[in-house]
Amino acid sequence: MVGGPVATGAGIGANAPKSKLAGVLMTSFAAFGGILYGYDTGVISGIQAMCDWLHTFGHYDPSAYNLCGGYGITSSTQSLVVSILSAGTFFGALLGAPIADHLGRKYGVISACLVFCIGVAMQTGSTSIPLFVVGRVFAGLGVGIISTLVPMYQSECAPKWIRGAVVSAYQWAITIGLLLASVINNATSERANHSAWRIPISIQFIWALILSVGMTFLPESPRWLIKRGRDADAAKAMSRLTSLDINDPEVETELADIRENLRAEEALGEHSYADCFRGGSNKIGFRTLTGIFLQAWQQLTGINFIFYYGTTFFQNSGIRNAFLISVATNVVNVFMTLPGMWGVERFGRRRLLLVGAIGMTICEFLVAIVGVTVSVDNAAGQKVLIAFVCIYIAFFASTWGPIAWVVVGEIYPLAVRAKAMSLATASNWLWNFGIGYATPYLVNSGPGNADLGVKVFFVWGSTCACCIIFTYFCIPETKGLSLEQVDILYQNTTPIRSVAYRKELIANDVHPSDLAHEKGGSGQVYEHSEEKV
Repeated sequence: MVGGPVATGAGIGANAPKSKLAGVLMTSFAAFGGILYGYDTGVISGIQAMCDWLHTFGHYDPSAYNLCGGYGITSSTQSLVVSILSAGTFFGALLGAPIADHLGRKYGVISACLVFCIGVAMQTGSTSIPLFVVGRVFAGLGVGIISTLVPMYQSECAPKWIRGAVVSAYQWAITIGLLLASVINNATSERANHSAWRIPISIQFIWALILSVGMTFLPESPRWLIKRGRDADAAKAMSRLTSLDINDPEVETELADIRENLRAEEALGEHSYADCFRGGSNKIGFRTLTGIFLQAWQQLTGINFIFYYGTTFFQNSGIRNAFLISVATNVVNVFMTLPGMWGVERFGRRRLLLVGAIGMTICEFLVAIVGVTVSVDNAAGQKVLIAFVCIYIAFFASTWGPIAWVVVGEIYPLAVRAKAMSLATASNWLWNFGIGYATPYLVNSGPGNADLGVKVFFVWGSTCACCIIFTYFCIPETKGLSLEQVDILYQNTTPIRSVAYRKELIANDVHPSDLAHEKGGSGQVYEHSEEKV
Protein backbone atom coordinates (compact mmCIF):
# COMPACT_ATOMS: atom_id res chain seq x y z
CA MET A 1 0.00 0.00 0.00
CA VAL A 2 0.81 3.54 -0.21
CA GLY A 3 1.58 6.57 1.74
CA GLY A 4 5.05 7.86 2.19
CA PRO A 5 7.10 8.89 5.20
CA VAL A 6 9.49 11.72 4.45
CA ALA A 7 11.93 11.49 7.33
CA THR A 8 13.55 14.88 7.51
CA GLY A 9 15.01 14.56 10.98
CA ALA A 10 16.47 12.00 13.34
CA GLY A 11 13.43 12.06 15.59
CA ILE A 12 13.04 13.81 18.91
CA GLY A 13 13.15 12.64 22.49
CA ALA A 14 16.12 10.41 21.74
CA ASN A 15 17.39 10.81 25.28
CA ALA A 16 14.02 11.18 27.01
CA PRO A 17 12.71 8.33 29.16
CA LYS A 18 10.69 5.80 27.20
CA SER A 19 7.76 6.37 29.57
CA LYS A 20 7.27 9.81 28.02
CA LEU A 21 4.44 8.83 25.67
CA ALA A 22 3.00 12.26 24.85
CA GLY A 23 4.97 12.49 21.62
CA VAL A 24 4.05 8.94 20.68
CA LEU A 25 0.33 9.55 21.17
CA MET A 26 0.27 12.87 19.30
CA THR A 27 2.31 11.69 16.34
CA SER A 28 0.30 8.48 16.24
CA PHE A 29 -2.90 10.50 15.86
CA ALA A 30 -1.40 12.11 12.76
CA ALA A 31 -1.40 8.61 11.24
CA PHE A 32 -5.18 9.05 10.92
CA GLY A 33 -4.33 10.55 7.53
CA GLY A 34 -3.92 6.99 6.29
CA ILE A 35 -7.65 6.47 6.84
CA LEU A 36 -8.40 8.85 3.96
CA TYR A 37 -6.38 6.88 1.43
CA GLY A 38 -7.34 3.43 2.66
CA TYR A 39 -11.04 4.26 2.81
CA ASP A 40 -11.07 5.80 -0.66
CA THR A 41 -9.37 2.71 -2.09
CA GLY A 42 -11.88 0.41 -0.43
CA VAL A 43 -14.88 2.51 -1.46
CA ILE A 44 -14.07 2.45 -5.15
CA SER A 45 -13.54 -1.31 -5.00
CA GLY A 46 -17.05 -1.81 -3.67
CA ILE A 47 -19.19 0.80 -5.42
CA GLN A 48 -18.11 -0.29 -8.90
CA ALA A 49 -19.84 -3.60 -8.15
CA MET A 50 -23.06 -1.93 -6.89
CA CYS A 51 -26.01 -2.20 -9.26
CA ASP A 52 -27.29 1.36 -8.76
CA TRP A 53 -23.84 2.77 -9.49
CA LEU A 54 -23.60 0.64 -12.64
CA HIS A 55 -27.10 1.73 -13.71
CA THR A 56 -26.12 5.39 -13.18
CA PHE A 57 -22.63 5.40 -14.73
CA GLY A 58 -22.67 2.30 -16.96
CA HIS A 59 -24.56 1.20 -20.05
CA TYR A 60 -26.95 -1.62 -20.95
CA ASP A 61 -25.48 -4.61 -22.77
CA PRO A 62 -26.89 -8.01 -21.71
CA SER A 63 -24.48 -9.82 -24.02
CA ALA A 64 -21.49 -8.42 -22.10
CA TYR A 65 -22.80 -8.18 -18.53
CA ASN A 66 -24.70 -10.92 -16.72
CA LEU A 67 -25.06 -9.07 -13.41
CA CYS A 68 -27.16 -6.04 -12.40
CA GLY A 69 -29.75 -6.56 -15.13
CA GLY A 70 -27.24 -6.33 -17.97
CA TYR A 71 -25.69 -3.00 -16.88
CA GLY A 72 -21.95 -2.58 -16.62
CA ILE A 73 -18.92 -0.49 -17.56
CA THR A 74 -16.13 -1.16 -20.02
CA SER A 75 -12.60 -2.07 -19.03
CA SER A 76 -11.41 1.39 -20.12
CA THR A 77 -13.95 3.13 -17.89
CA GLN A 78 -13.14 0.84 -14.99
CA SER A 79 -9.42 1.55 -15.42
CA LEU A 80 -10.02 5.29 -15.55
CA VAL A 81 -12.28 5.45 -12.50
CA VAL A 82 -9.98 3.35 -10.32
CA SER A 83 -6.55 4.56 -11.39
CA ILE A 84 -7.17 8.29 -11.88
CA LEU A 85 -6.93 8.81 -8.11
CA SER A 86 -3.33 7.63 -8.27
CA ALA A 87 -2.59 10.12 -11.06
CA GLY A 88 -3.75 12.88 -8.74
CA THR A 89 -1.77 11.50 -5.82
CA PHE A 90 1.40 11.39 -7.96
CA PHE A 91 1.31 15.15 -8.40
CA GLY A 92 0.05 15.68 -4.85
CA ALA A 93 3.07 13.82 -3.48
CA LEU A 94 5.43 16.07 -5.45
CA LEU A 95 3.58 19.15 -4.19
CA GLY A 96 3.83 17.97 -0.60
CA ALA A 97 7.40 19.13 0.01
CA PRO A 98 6.95 22.81 -1.04
CA ILE A 99 3.60 22.97 0.79
CA ALA A 100 5.27 21.66 3.94
CA ASP A 101 8.03 24.26 3.67
CA HIS A 102 5.65 27.21 3.22
CA LEU A 103 2.61 26.30 5.34
CA GLY A 104 4.25 23.96 7.80
CA ARG A 105 3.59 20.29 8.36
CA LYS A 106 0.46 20.80 10.47
CA TYR A 107 -1.35 23.38 8.38
CA GLY A 108 -0.22 21.67 5.20
CA VAL A 109 -2.20 18.59 6.28
CA ILE A 110 -5.24 20.74 7.07
CA SER A 111 -5.12 22.41 3.64
CA ALA A 112 -4.81 18.98 1.99
CA CYS A 113 -8.03 17.92 3.77
CA LEU A 114 -9.82 20.85 2.13
CA VAL A 115 -8.64 19.80 -1.34
CA PHE A 116 -9.70 16.24 -0.58
CA CYS A 117 -13.20 17.39 0.47
CA ILE A 118 -13.67 19.23 -2.83
CA GLY A 119 -13.04 15.94 -4.63
CA VAL A 120 -15.43 14.04 -2.36
CA ALA A 121 -18.16 16.62 -2.98
CA MET A 122 -17.77 16.23 -6.75
CA GLN A 123 -18.04 12.44 -6.54
CA THR A 124 -21.04 12.54 -4.24
CA GLY A 125 -23.02 14.91 -6.45
CA SER A 126 -22.08 13.41 -9.82
CA THR A 127 -24.31 11.34 -12.09
CA SER A 128 -21.89 11.06 -15.00
CA ILE A 129 -18.39 9.67 -15.43
CA PRO A 130 -16.61 12.98 -16.33
CA LEU A 131 -17.51 14.79 -13.07
CA PHE A 132 -16.90 11.62 -11.06
CA VAL A 133 -13.42 11.31 -12.57
CA VAL A 134 -12.59 14.98 -11.89
CA GLY A 135 -13.66 14.43 -8.29
CA ARG A 136 -11.32 11.47 -8.09
CA VAL A 137 -8.45 13.66 -9.31
CA PHE A 138 -9.05 16.31 -6.63
CA ALA A 139 -9.36 13.64 -3.95
CA GLY A 140 -6.10 12.19 -5.22
CA LEU A 141 -4.32 15.53 -4.92
CA GLY A 142 -5.39 15.76 -1.30
CA VAL A 143 -4.38 12.19 -0.51
CA GLY A 144 -1.02 12.66 -2.26
CA ILE A 145 -0.18 15.74 -0.21
CA ILE A 146 -1.21 13.97 2.99
CA SER A 147 0.89 10.93 2.07
CA THR A 148 3.95 13.16 2.12
CA LEU A 149 3.13 15.47 5.05
CA VAL A 150 1.71 13.07 7.65
CA PRO A 151 4.70 10.69 7.79
CA MET A 152 7.02 13.71 7.52
CA TYR A 153 5.37 15.12 10.64
CA GLN A 154 5.63 11.74 12.35
CA SER A 155 9.31 11.27 11.50
CA GLU A 156 10.23 14.74 12.75
CA CYS A 157 8.21 14.54 15.98
CA ALA A 158 8.22 10.89 17.07
CA PRO A 159 10.67 9.73 19.76
CA LYS A 160 13.68 8.04 18.21
CA TRP A 161 13.32 4.77 20.11
CA ILE A 162 9.94 4.02 18.55
CA ARG A 163 10.15 5.93 15.25
CA GLY A 164 9.76 2.81 13.11
CA ALA A 165 6.57 1.69 14.85
CA VAL A 166 5.08 5.21 14.75
CA VAL A 167 5.69 5.56 11.02
CA SER A 168 4.26 2.06 10.54
CA ALA A 169 1.06 3.30 12.18
CA TYR A 170 0.34 5.28 9.01
CA GLN A 171 0.17 2.01 7.06
CA TRP A 172 -2.01 0.53 9.80
CA ALA A 173 -4.41 3.45 9.40
CA ILE A 174 -4.59 2.70 5.68
CA THR A 175 -5.67 -0.87 6.45
CA ILE A 176 -8.28 0.38 8.92
CA GLY A 177 -9.63 2.70 6.22
CA LEU A 178 -9.91 -0.25 3.85
CA LEU A 179 -11.80 -2.25 6.46
CA LEU A 180 -14.20 0.60 7.26
CA ALA A 181 -14.97 1.05 3.56
CA SER A 182 -15.56 -2.68 3.14
CA VAL A 183 -17.98 -2.81 6.09
CA ILE A 184 -19.91 0.27 4.94
CA ASN A 185 -20.04 -0.95 1.35
CA ASN A 186 -21.43 -4.26 2.56
CA ALA A 187 -24.07 -2.44 4.61
CA THR A 188 -25.32 -0.24 1.74
CA SER A 189 -24.70 -2.42 -1.32
CA GLU A 190 -28.28 -3.76 -1.51
CA ARG A 191 -29.95 -0.34 -1.52
CA ALA A 192 -31.93 0.27 -4.69
CA ASN A 193 -31.16 4.01 -5.04
CA HIS A 194 -28.22 6.41 -5.19
CA SER A 195 -27.72 6.20 -1.43
CA ALA A 196 -26.09 2.79 -2.00
CA TRP A 197 -22.91 4.49 -3.19
CA ARG A 198 -23.40 8.10 -2.07
CA ILE A 199 -23.40 7.17 1.62
CA PRO A 200 -20.01 5.39 1.46
CA ILE A 201 -18.49 8.23 -0.57
CA SER A 202 -19.86 11.09 1.54
CA ILE A 203 -18.66 9.52 4.81
CA GLN A 204 -15.19 10.60 3.71
CA PHE A 205 -16.13 14.14 4.84
CA ILE A 206 -16.13 12.80 8.40
CA TRP A 207 -12.62 11.36 8.15
CA ALA A 208 -11.26 14.61 6.70
CA LEU A 209 -12.97 16.61 9.45
CA ILE A 210 -11.53 14.43 12.21
CA LEU A 211 -8.00 14.73 10.80
CA SER A 212 -8.11 18.49 10.18
CA VAL A 213 -9.68 19.33 13.56
CA GLY A 214 -7.33 16.99 15.40
CA MET A 215 -4.25 18.46 13.72
CA THR A 216 -5.18 21.96 14.93
CA PHE A 217 -4.60 20.78 18.51
CA LEU A 218 -1.21 19.18 17.81
CA PRO A 219 2.06 21.11 17.99
CA GLU A 220 3.88 22.05 14.83
CA SER A 221 7.10 20.23 14.00
CA PRO A 222 9.91 21.80 16.11
CA ARG A 223 12.30 21.30 13.20
CA TRP A 224 10.13 23.34 10.85
CA LEU A 225 9.70 26.08 13.48
CA ILE A 226 13.45 26.34 13.99
CA LYS A 227 13.98 26.43 10.24
CA ARG A 228 11.60 29.42 10.13
CA GLY A 229 13.48 31.16 12.95
CA ARG A 230 10.70 30.62 15.52
CA ASP A 231 12.85 29.24 18.33
CA ALA A 232 10.43 30.17 21.14
CA ASP A 233 7.56 28.35 19.42
CA ALA A 234 9.86 25.39 18.78
CA ALA A 235 10.64 25.19 22.50
CA LYS A 236 6.92 25.15 23.34
CA ALA A 237 6.26 22.42 20.76
CA MET A 238 9.17 20.35 22.06
CA SER A 239 7.91 20.75 25.60
CA ARG A 240 4.51 19.35 24.61
CA LEU A 241 5.99 16.45 22.66
CA THR A 242 8.29 15.38 25.50
CA SER A 243 6.02 16.29 28.48
CA LEU A 244 8.92 18.25 29.92
CA ASP A 245 9.12 21.84 31.16
CA ILE A 246 10.05 24.35 28.50
CA ASN A 247 13.27 25.17 30.41
CA ASP A 248 14.21 21.56 31.03
CA PRO A 249 17.80 20.74 29.96
CA GLU A 250 16.49 17.84 27.86
CA VAL A 251 14.36 20.21 25.80
CA GLU A 252 17.29 22.58 25.34
CA THR A 253 19.53 19.69 24.30
CA GLU A 254 17.04 18.46 21.73
CA LEU A 255 16.62 21.93 20.25
CA ALA A 256 20.39 22.38 20.13
CA ASP A 257 20.72 19.12 18.19
CA ILE A 258 18.09 20.25 15.69
CA ARG A 259 19.85 23.60 15.22
CA GLU A 260 23.16 21.83 14.68
CA ASN A 261 21.63 19.51 12.08
CA LEU A 262 20.04 22.49 10.37
CA ARG A 263 23.36 24.36 10.26
CA ALA A 264 25.05 21.29 8.78
CA GLU A 265 22.31 21.02 6.17
CA GLU A 266 22.56 24.71 5.22
CA ALA A 267 26.36 24.46 5.03
CA LEU A 268 25.96 21.86 2.29
CA GLY A 269 24.11 24.43 0.18
CA GLU A 270 21.19 23.89 -2.14
CA HIS A 271 20.82 20.52 -3.83
CA SER A 272 18.94 19.71 -7.01
CA TYR A 273 17.12 16.53 -7.94
CA ALA A 274 20.09 15.61 -10.12
CA ASP A 275 22.25 15.38 -6.98
CA CYS A 276 20.03 12.54 -5.79
CA PHE A 277 21.57 10.32 -8.46
CA ARG A 278 25.25 11.15 -8.08
CA GLY A 279 27.79 8.49 -7.21
CA GLY A 280 30.66 8.65 -4.74
CA SER A 281 31.49 7.01 -1.44
CA ASN A 282 28.16 8.05 0.09
CA LYS A 283 26.27 6.00 -2.56
CA ILE A 284 23.54 8.61 -2.87
CA GLY A 285 22.51 7.44 -6.32
CA PHE A 286 22.25 3.84 -5.18
CA ARG A 287 20.22 4.86 -2.15
CA THR A 288 17.83 7.00 -4.18
CA LEU A 289 17.26 4.20 -6.68
CA THR A 290 16.80 1.73 -3.82
CA GLY A 291 13.92 3.81 -2.47
CA ILE A 292 12.36 4.31 -5.89
CA PHE A 293 12.47 0.59 -6.74
CA LEU A 294 11.42 -0.48 -3.24
CA GLN A 295 8.22 1.53 -3.71
CA ALA A 296 7.77 0.02 -7.16
CA TRP A 297 8.18 -3.54 -5.91
CA GLN A 298 5.75 -2.89 -3.07
CA GLN A 299 3.08 -2.10 -5.66
CA LEU A 300 4.15 -5.01 -7.87
CA THR A 301 3.42 -7.49 -5.09
CA GLY A 302 -0.14 -7.27 -6.43
CA ILE A 303 -1.73 -6.22 -3.14
CA ASN A 304 -3.76 -3.42 -4.67
CA PHE A 305 -5.30 -5.89 -7.10
CA ILE A 306 -7.14 -7.36 -4.11
CA PHE A 307 -8.21 -4.03 -2.66
CA TYR A 308 -9.06 -2.28 -5.95
CA TYR A 309 -10.70 -5.17 -7.78
CA GLY A 310 -11.19 -7.78 -5.05
CA THR A 311 -14.99 -7.59 -4.92
CA THR A 312 -15.33 -7.91 -8.69
CA PHE A 313 -12.68 -10.66 -8.82
CA PHE A 314 -14.39 -12.76 -6.14
CA GLN A 315 -17.74 -12.36 -7.92
CA ASN A 316 -16.26 -13.59 -11.19
CA SER A 317 -14.59 -16.50 -9.37
CA GLY A 318 -18.00 -17.87 -8.41
CA ILE A 319 -17.97 -16.73 -4.79
CA ARG A 320 -21.52 -15.88 -3.78
CA ASN A 321 -21.04 -13.16 -1.16
CA ALA A 322 -18.10 -11.25 -2.58
CA PHE A 323 -18.73 -8.22 -0.36
CA LEU A 324 -18.50 -10.38 2.78
CA ILE A 325 -15.25 -11.97 1.59
CA SER A 326 -13.91 -8.46 0.99
CA VAL A 327 -14.66 -7.63 4.62
CA ALA A 328 -12.79 -10.77 5.73
CA THR A 329 -9.68 -9.93 3.71
CA ASN A 330 -9.65 -6.42 5.16
CA VAL A 331 -9.92 -7.76 8.70
CA VAL A 332 -6.82 -9.87 8.01
CA ASN A 333 -5.07 -6.80 6.60
CA VAL A 334 -5.78 -4.70 9.70
CA PHE A 335 -4.84 -7.19 12.39
CA MET A 336 -1.77 -8.62 10.64
CA THR A 337 -0.26 -5.13 10.35
CA LEU A 338 0.13 -5.09 14.14
CA PRO A 339 2.80 -7.86 14.20
CA GLY A 340 4.69 -5.86 11.58
CA MET A 341 4.62 -2.73 13.74
CA TRP A 342 6.06 -4.77 16.61
CA GLY A 343 8.44 -6.87 14.54
CA VAL A 344 10.08 -3.96 12.73
CA GLU A 345 11.84 -3.01 16.00
CA ARG A 346 12.25 -6.62 17.16
CA PHE A 347 13.48 -8.57 14.12
CA GLY A 348 14.68 -5.81 11.83
CA ARG A 349 13.73 -4.45 8.43
CA ARG A 350 15.76 -6.65 6.07
CA ARG A 351 14.80 -9.98 7.64
CA LEU A 352 11.07 -9.27 7.63
CA LEU A 353 11.12 -8.04 4.03
CA LEU A 354 12.82 -11.29 2.96
CA VAL A 355 10.38 -13.46 4.91
CA GLY A 356 7.42 -11.51 3.56
CA ALA A 357 8.56 -11.76 -0.04
CA ILE A 358 9.11 -15.52 0.24
CA GLY A 359 5.71 -16.06 1.88
CA MET A 360 3.88 -13.94 -0.71
CA THR A 361 5.59 -15.74 -3.59
CA ILE A 362 4.44 -19.15 -2.35
CA CYS A 363 0.87 -17.99 -1.69
CA GLU A 364 0.50 -16.20 -5.04
CA PHE A 365 1.58 -19.27 -7.02
CA LEU A 366 -0.71 -21.52 -4.98
CA VAL A 367 -3.68 -19.19 -5.61
CA ALA A 368 -2.94 -19.25 -9.33
CA ILE A 369 -2.59 -23.05 -9.41
CA VAL A 370 -5.82 -23.59 -7.47
CA GLY A 371 -7.62 -21.08 -9.66
CA VAL A 372 -6.72 -22.76 -12.95
CA THR A 373 -7.21 -26.36 -11.78
CA VAL A 374 -10.41 -26.13 -9.72
CA SER A 375 -13.82 -25.28 -11.11
CA VAL A 376 -15.58 -22.12 -9.96
CA ASP A 377 -18.46 -24.40 -8.91
CA ASN A 378 -16.22 -26.34 -6.53
CA ALA A 379 -16.99 -24.86 -3.10
CA ALA A 380 -14.02 -26.50 -1.38
CA GLY A 381 -11.66 -25.23 -4.04
CA GLN A 382 -12.94 -21.68 -3.69
CA LYS A 383 -12.46 -21.84 0.07
CA VAL A 384 -8.85 -22.90 -0.47
CA LEU A 385 -8.37 -20.00 -2.89
CA ILE A 386 -9.77 -17.54 -0.35
CA ALA A 387 -7.61 -19.03 2.41
CA PHE A 388 -4.38 -18.55 0.47
CA VAL A 389 -5.42 -15.02 -0.53
CA CYS A 390 -5.85 -14.24 3.17
CA ILE A 391 -2.46 -15.78 4.04
CA TYR A 392 -0.87 -13.74 1.25
CA ILE A 393 -2.47 -10.57 2.64
CA ALA A 394 -1.19 -11.49 6.11
CA PHE A 395 2.39 -11.74 4.82
CA PHE A 396 2.09 -8.38 3.07
CA ALA A 397 0.43 -6.60 5.98
CA SER A 398 3.09 -7.71 8.47
CA THR A 399 6.10 -7.04 6.25
CA TRP A 400 6.06 -5.14 2.96
CA GLY A 401 3.09 -2.98 3.90
CA PRO A 402 4.53 -1.00 6.80
CA ILE A 403 8.24 -1.84 6.63
CA ALA A 404 8.88 -0.64 3.09
CA TRP A 405 7.89 2.86 4.21
CA VAL A 406 10.09 2.66 7.29
CA VAL A 407 13.14 1.68 5.22
CA VAL A 408 12.58 4.46 2.71
CA GLY A 409 12.33 6.95 5.57
CA GLU A 410 15.74 5.93 6.93
CA ILE A 411 18.15 5.41 4.04
CA TYR A 412 18.70 8.93 2.69
CA PRO A 413 21.42 11.40 3.72
CA LEU A 414 20.31 14.71 5.16
CA ALA A 415 21.40 16.82 2.19
CA VAL A 416 18.99 15.19 -0.29
CA ARG A 417 16.50 13.49 2.03
CA ALA A 418 13.40 15.55 1.20
CA LYS A 419 13.92 15.42 -2.56
CA ALA A 420 14.82 11.73 -2.62
CA MET A 421 11.77 10.94 -0.51
CA SER A 422 9.49 12.87 -2.85
CA LEU A 423 10.86 10.81 -5.75
CA ALA A 424 10.27 7.56 -3.86
CA THR A 425 6.73 8.55 -2.87
CA ALA A 426 5.94 9.64 -6.42
CA SER A 427 7.28 6.27 -7.64
CA ASN A 428 4.79 4.49 -5.40
CA TRP A 429 1.87 6.49 -6.77
CA LEU A 430 3.07 6.14 -10.36
CA TRP A 431 3.18 2.34 -10.12
CA ASN A 432 -0.10 2.39 -8.22
CA PHE A 433 -1.64 4.25 -11.18
CA GLY A 434 -0.07 1.95 -13.76
CA ILE A 435 -1.18 -1.25 -12.07
CA GLY A 436 -4.65 0.10 -11.34
CA TYR A 437 -5.08 1.13 -14.97
CA ALA A 438 -3.68 -2.05 -16.54
CA THR A 439 -5.32 -4.66 -14.30
CA PRO A 440 -8.81 -4.66 -15.90
CA TYR A 441 -7.24 -5.22 -19.31
CA LEU A 442 -5.20 -8.11 -17.88
CA VAL A 443 -8.03 -9.78 -15.96
CA ASN A 444 -11.28 -9.09 -17.83
CA SER A 445 -12.60 -11.06 -20.79
CA GLY A 446 -13.74 -9.65 -24.09
CA PRO A 447 -12.14 -7.91 -27.09
CA GLY A 448 -8.91 -6.08 -26.29
CA ASN A 449 -8.45 -7.84 -22.93
CA ALA A 450 -5.96 -10.52 -21.95
CA ASP A 451 -8.63 -12.52 -20.05
CA LEU A 452 -6.11 -13.81 -17.50
CA GLY A 453 -8.61 -14.01 -14.66
CA VAL A 454 -7.08 -15.87 -11.73
CA LYS A 455 -3.97 -16.59 -13.84
CA VAL A 456 -2.88 -12.99 -13.09
CA PHE A 457 -1.56 -14.43 -9.80
CA PHE A 458 1.21 -16.12 -11.79
CA VAL A 459 2.32 -12.57 -12.66
CA TRP A 460 2.17 -11.38 -9.05
CA GLY A 461 3.99 -14.50 -7.88
CA SER A 462 6.82 -13.79 -10.29
CA THR A 463 7.12 -10.18 -9.18
CA CYS A 464 7.20 -11.27 -5.53
CA ALA A 465 10.06 -13.61 -6.41
CA CYS A 466 11.89 -10.56 -7.78
CA CYS A 467 11.23 -8.84 -4.43
CA ILE A 468 13.31 -11.55 -2.74
CA ILE A 469 16.29 -10.89 -5.01
CA PHE A 470 15.95 -7.11 -4.69
CA THR A 471 15.81 -7.23 -0.89
CA TYR A 472 18.82 -9.53 -0.61
CA PHE A 473 21.10 -7.35 -2.73
CA CYS A 474 19.77 -3.83 -2.06
CA ILE A 475 18.19 -3.48 1.40
CA PRO A 476 20.51 -3.02 4.41
CA GLU A 477 19.57 -3.66 8.03
CA THR A 478 19.02 -0.31 9.78
CA LYS A 479 17.23 -1.37 12.99
CA GLY A 480 18.39 0.54 16.05
CA LEU A 481 20.57 3.00 14.11
CA SER A 482 20.20 6.76 14.07
CA LEU A 483 19.76 8.32 10.67
CA GLU A 484 23.37 9.51 10.89
CA GLN A 485 24.62 6.01 11.64
CA VAL A 486 22.75 4.74 8.58
CA ASP A 487 24.94 7.13 6.59
CA ILE A 488 28.06 5.53 8.11
CA LEU A 489 26.73 2.07 7.27
CA TYR A 490 26.25 2.92 3.60
CA GLN A 491 29.73 4.42 3.44
CA ASN A 492 31.49 1.35 4.74
CA THR A 493 29.61 -1.81 3.84
CA THR A 494 27.08 -3.42 1.51
CA PRO A 495 23.46 -4.47 2.17
CA ILE A 496 24.52 -8.14 2.20
CA ARG A 497 27.03 -7.52 5.00
CA SER A 498 25.00 -4.85 6.77
CA VAL A 499 23.63 -7.09 9.53
CA ALA A 500 27.04 -7.72 11.07
CA TYR A 501 28.28 -4.17 10.47
CA ARG A 502 25.18 -2.71 12.14
CA LYS A 503 25.89 -4.74 15.28
CA GLU A 504 29.43 -3.35 15.40
CA LEU A 505 28.17 0.21 14.98
CA ILE A 506 25.85 -0.20 17.95
CA ALA A 507 28.38 -2.09 20.09
CA ASN A 508 31.02 0.62 19.59
CA ASP A 509 28.47 3.46 19.84
CA VAL A 510 29.87 5.16 16.74
CA HIS A 511 28.53 8.66 16.01
CA PRO A 512 29.48 11.05 13.17
CA SER A 513 29.95 13.99 15.53
CA ASP A 514 32.44 12.09 17.69
CA LEU A 515 34.38 10.97 14.63
CA ALA A 516 34.37 14.49 13.21
CA HIS A 517 35.95 15.85 16.39
CA GLU A 518 38.56 13.09 16.39
CA LYS A 519 39.56 13.81 12.79
CA GLY A 520 39.24 17.58 13.08
CA GLY A 521 36.49 17.81 10.47
CA SER A 522 33.81 15.92 8.61
CA GLY A 523 35.84 15.10 5.57
CA GLN A 524 37.37 11.95 7.08
CA VAL A 525 34.53 10.90 9.33
CA TYR A 526 33.52 7.78 7.48
CA GLU A 527 37.00 6.63 6.65
CA HIS A 528 37.84 6.70 10.36
CA SER A 529 34.61 4.98 11.29
CA GLU A 530 35.85 1.84 9.56
CA GLU A 531 38.91 1.82 11.82
CA LYS A 532 36.92 2.46 14.99
CA VAL A 533 34.33 -0.13 14.17
